[in-house]
Amino acid sequence: MKKILCIGDLALDVIAQLKESINYGNDTASRISTHPGGQAANVSTWITRTNTKAQLVARVGNDPVGFALISDLDKYGVEHMNLMRSGRPTGVVVILVDSNGERTMFPDNGANADLEVSDLPPLDDVDGVYVSGYALLDFRSRDAVLAMVKKVKAAGIPIYFDPTTTGAMKIVPLKEVLSWVSLMDGILLNAEEALYLGDATNIEDAEESLKKFTPLVVIKLGSRGAVAVFNDQSARVAAVTTNVVDTTGAGDSFAAGFIPMWLETRDLETALSAGTALAAKCVATVGARPPLN
Repeated sequence: MKKILCIGDLALDVIAQLKESINYGNDTASRISTHPGGQAANVSTWITRTNTKAQLVARVGNDPVGFALISDLDKYGVEHMNLMRSGRPTGVVVILVDSNGERTMFPDNGANADLEVSDLPPLDDVDGVYVSGYALLDFRSRDAVLAMVKKVKAAGIPIYFDPTTTGAMKIVPLKEVLSWVSLMDGILLNAEEALYLGDATNIEDAEESLKKFTPLVVIKLGSRGAVAVFNDQSARVAAVTTNVVDTTGAGDSFAAGFIPMWLETRDLETALSAGTALAAKCVATVGARPPLN
């Protein structure tokens, strides 16, 4: 059984499903729920649903939320070491979900900002690594994560990178984000992120631009499926039809489906299909994690 190491973040998601348009400066009817979250943590939990082992590198605070999030990881069977540290509180992400299921996020990285290179576990049994963009976009954890990436590359283990939203990326110069992409064996991103990073106006040009930095480019197209290029290979698959309730975690679940299958088969179409299938399960429920039942 293969094992994927996920580097990045673990947090609490506070999701507000809006029943009407926001009444700024006044009350807005909504349904509010809390869920375990964090990009890298979400990916790790979905990976456990693919007959693949997962291990997480992240941080939580020494607080009740931190204890609860660690307990949740244990229920999924996600491996972890030294997640809890005193200092900053556990990270929180406030997520507004509109009537179409589209989400807007307000992240606070919390304790994840304190990642150190010593948090990297032994790599002897690791087959692939996933890196969350939030861990590199936060200047407080950036150097530690780049040092981890260097160690992973020295061990000859492939690394796959999700740079997160364009809004988050814009706090760092585009040239610097692309320098991170050039360290990776593959990048997974959505259409908006691809156009931004590729400095392009269409997906095809974005692919060609990003191929200069990394051999594998995977672009999620939402209801239009997903496309990927690897060197001179290319593939496209349709989305899996489902009832969209909440798109939170869609990209995370896609990555969890794609990466293990790609490592196993090296077949773009098969890996894309695995990613879209898992993403369809994610968007059909509220929250970014797979159901435990």
